[in-house]
Amino acid sequence: MKYRGLDEQIRSNNLKSTLLLIAFPGVILASVYAVIFFVLGKQAEPGQVEEQFIKVIPFVLGGVGIWFAIAFMSHSAMIKMATGSKSLERKENKRVYNLVENLCMSDGMRMPKVNVIESPALNAFASGINENSYTVTLTRGIIDTLDDQELEGVIAHELMHIKNRDVRLLIVSIIFVGILSFIVQVAFRSMFYGSLGGGKDKKDQRLMVVILLVSLVAYFLTVLFKFSLSRRREYMADAGAAQMTRNPDALASALRKISGNHKIDSVKSEDVEQMFIENEPGDSKGFMSQLGGLFATHPPIEKRIEFLERL
Repeated sequence: MKYRGLDEQIRSNNLKSTLLLIAFPGVILASVYAVIFFVLGKQAEPGQVEEQFIKVIPFVLGGVGIWFAIAFMSHSAMIKMATGSKSLERKENKRVYNLVENLCMSDGMRMPKVNVIESPALNAFASGINENSYTVTLTRGIIDTLDDQELEGVIAHELMHIKNRDVRLLIVSIIFVGILSFIVQVAFRSMFYGSLGGGKDKKDQRLMVVILLVSLVAYFLTVLFKFSLSRRREYMADAGAAQMTRNPDALASALRKISGNHKIDSVKSEDVEQMFIENEPGDSKGFMSQLGGLFATHPPIEKRIEFLERL
């Protein structure tokens, strides 16, 4: 894969973020329309489906907007809670801060926050949506195990995710996929417990079945799109890090040490796991994760090392 240039990558990711902001609500609205169409069925009078759909549009968009705003503003706190990360103290970790600051100064970037996860695993990730929230998070294991050049390569990789706007793009996709996931779970539980208790009539049960099936299709499509975005961004960040450090061999060496030693047992969120520098399809236990490469969030680490060795 050829690195296509930082400016072009930033423009591309900004465009994708905008399209995501349009496409995901569009998928949700299309799902609502499908539910109304299938529920009313042949009994619907001409124009009734469209009339009902127009009536619910403000409520659907309002609900999506509120969900998105809350998740967008509180994502940093939720990521910290999911990973157990905390601020890395400068006094005891001057080596790390020097590496981050030197890379930022050499590339004209503003210094991000630096967090640490107290785990012996070797991993790292970047997060944030703007300069006030951009953060590079490292595990204690990766700090203690890698030498300066290898750690510099890993930090450069995460800084490229920030500079390329990858982190913003990924967080937007995670939020919208989360909405559809929530709808699927609510529909499934309502249908399951309703059928057990016998408290719902056939009409209510039919409605929940339709909602569940439509939501599952929409969720499946958006998850595929999210995973394809995630895989490509890793190659871009690897290439950018090699360009930033002028030392692709150091990042390749770091990836070799990370391979097989990256799993953080305390992190249970699949959404957070896909933000890490390494996340294999078998790491999480979800159904999607067991289907292999199609649903992999990262390219195979061997291919990434091969790619870096050719630079």
